[in-house]
Amino acid sequence: MSALAEIIRREIAERGVLSFARFMELALYCPNSGYYEVKKDSPGQRGDFYTSVSTGELFGQLLAFQFADWFDELSMLNPQLSTLNLCEAGARDGRLAVDILNWLQAHRPGLFRQIQYCIIEPSPCQREWQKQTLKNFTARVRWFSGFQELAGRDSFEPTQRSTLNAQFRGVIFSNELLDAMPVHRFGWDAKKKKWFEWGVAVNGEKFVWAKIPNSELPFSILHLLARRSEAETSLSSLLDVLPDGYTIDISSAAENWWREAARILGNGKLMTIDYGLTADELFSPSRPHGTLRAYFRHHATDDVLANPGEQDLTAHVNFSVIQATGEVCGLTTEIFSTQAQFLTRIAERMFKDPKSFGEWGTKRNRQFQTLTHPEHLGGAFRALVQSRQAGNPCWTTVTKPKPSDKTVVGSVRWLRMPSWCRWWR
Repeated sequence: MSALAEIIRREIAERGVLSFARFMELALYCPNSGYYEVKKDSPGQRGDFYTSVSTGELFGQLLAFQFADWFDELSMLNPQLSTLNLCEAGARDGRLAVDILNWLQAHRPGLFRQIQYCIIEPSPCQREWQKQTLKNFTARVRWFSGFQELAGRDSFEPTQRSTLNAQFRGVIFSNELLDAMPVHRFGWDAKKKKWFEWGVAVNGEKFVWAKIPNSELPFSILHLLARRSEAETSLSSLLDVLPDGYTIDISSAAENWWREAARILGNGKLMTIDYGLTADELFSPSRPHGTLRAYFRHHATDDVLANPGEQDLTAHVNFSVIQATGEVCGLTTEIFSTQAQFLTRIAERMFKDPKSFGEWGTKRNRQFQTLTHPEHLGGAFRALVQSRQAGNPCWTTVTKPKPSDKTVVGSVRWLRMPSWCRWWR
């Protein structure tokens, strides 16, 4: 049995049934043992899965072109700015940052000299990998452990909603980050008409699924549905036909991450590209087992409890929740589309400016097809872009759910920010 498996077994022995979110956090991020802590080459042909970055440098070049447009807009609105902040969260091995900075240096040297490239990375191990990859851009890159440090604050307090000084001006973005954040798994008891949480226990040498006693469903997703016109009736009807054991995956970590990013954004853009669906697409009888999957050597498996630390774990992002979270924080949604639509619009503008990318040969054609074809990466990934103009409030008023909303969804509660998530330590 691996050292990581022993760590998980000891925690189960001390705490009892472990939430899957905690299991997933340990499996992916446990220092010196977690999947992302020991597998530097997890993406790509030699790894367990492909990403947009592993297709080649074109993905980063397209993003760099878009970022340059956004920075031109920001500079026009704020001509006094001398430094432009470009912040990537979860930069993995730093290859995307290199592709972006290379394009800016070659095609927008003036803008490049103004750029301060910030990387949010709590893991010391991954920081070292990134520093090796970015050794030619040492003067342009700074590392931060989280949004608190980036904002120059020790912590964020819930009572600071209206007084938080959101000073970050620039672009904050992530690529395939939110789908790797831990998820809680909830099942539907058709007989009791009640939700319960799936946890992890030990049976002999194996980790097995077990129900967490007295668990309740967090309210974020179902409240979003219940707020819609006639949603109460449709949601109630849906619950009547859900099969026993129907499972959904909920990432409060991803929701809280987006909230913290929105809170420090004073003026600029917040963007993510990730595996994901809307709440309507996720919460459907056609998805009885949720979206949680494990990947090992480019093969997907449903056995997510096997071999912790040896396989990647991922669940689709609920973009309805993420989008609503940003809007509650005062952001305006500018783009929500497939990756294919998002990148194609950028490429169309690049073609009008041939100097921005040089010759578009066979190599780039292959990369672009992989990035945009619906049977490759173009359909599976979604892009969400939200923005804040200077002077917009950081928070908007949200109506609390009515008691009738809670009766529709069964046993519910508000889920606070998880103390275990590494992004908020």
